[in-house]
Amino acid sequence: MSKTDFELVIIGGGPAGLTAGLYAGRALLKTRLVEKLSPGGQVLTTDWVDNYPGFPDGVSGFELIDLMRKQAERFDLEIAMGEVVSLERDGDLFRVNLAEGVLTCKALVLAPGAHPQKLGAPNEVELTGKGVSYCGTCDGPFYRNAEVAVIGGGDTAVEEAIFLTRFASKVHLLHRRDELRATGLLRKKVLEEPKIQIHWSTVITDIGKDSQGLVSSVNCRDLKTGAEKKLDVTGVFIFVGQKPNTGFLQGFVDLDEAGFIKTDAEMATSQPGVWAAGDCRVKKLRQVCTAVGDGAAAAWHAEKYIEEKFGRS
Repeated sequence: MSKTDFELVIIGGGPAGLTAGLYAGRALLKTRLVEKLSPGGQVLTTDWVDNYPGFPDGVSGFELIDLMRKQAERFDLEIAMGEVVSLERDGDLFRVNLAEGVLTCKALVLAPGAHPQKLGAPNEVELTGKGVSYCGTCDGPFYRNAEVAVIGGGDTAVEEAIFLTRFASKVHLLHRRDELRATGLLRKKVLEEPKIQIHWSTVITDIGKDSQGLVSSVNCRDLKTGAEKKLDVTGVFIFVGQKPNTGFLQGFVDLDEAGFIKTDAEMATSQPGVWAAGDCRVKKLRQVCTAVGDGAAAAWHAEKYIEEKFGRS
């Protein structure tokens, strides 16, 4: 394989992938970004982004991604839909095996992102889409004047609980610890919100359903006292962490025990010529602003690698 389709292929169209595409376009690299769905990743399901620099009043997730995409396309980034099945090394080059065909390239940036982790509660899978949800922005409007439960204690869970108060009559926030992990401002907001009741040190033991097969309740247990209680809710929103979309990378790059991609400080993976960026990689903070930083670094290092190894046409 002496000739390649592209100098760089970016896998994933969230903030990390779009930023990598922006930097690659500005570097005049022949680049294609491959995204399984529409560009945006999880940010598309975020109602409001309040902590991204440059937007003093905040910005909707949809608008932020739309602006990122337009900016990258201004520098001739080619974006295409496609599902990556596997990756292969062929000497100094790479084969990107898609469900629709094969692309070849000199370097790769992996930015496939992550998806919400399941809780593992009884009936959770069966009732997904029937009252169990992993996206308050997507499904919140279905619960006008209803009581709902939100599971989790991090930033996403608290943000979504606050968002759901726009529709629900009451939001039960269930957290397995006795202190929220969310940032200070979010903790303050949720504690001051009259429509939210926090159930500390509480776990779900079961999700109940009615005769029509829809969510009707959650059964919970207090971890300190062992007391059990039932909450009559028609919606259960679960936010208990992320799982990386890295199943197709098994055996290609080193992953940690949870499936996140191991990288060094320059976003380089264990595979020479391959970098990773965004929520898919091992790191402590997964936010839009950290994803774009990852994407910029990954693309910059990929550009230098291509120049040094192959020269520039």
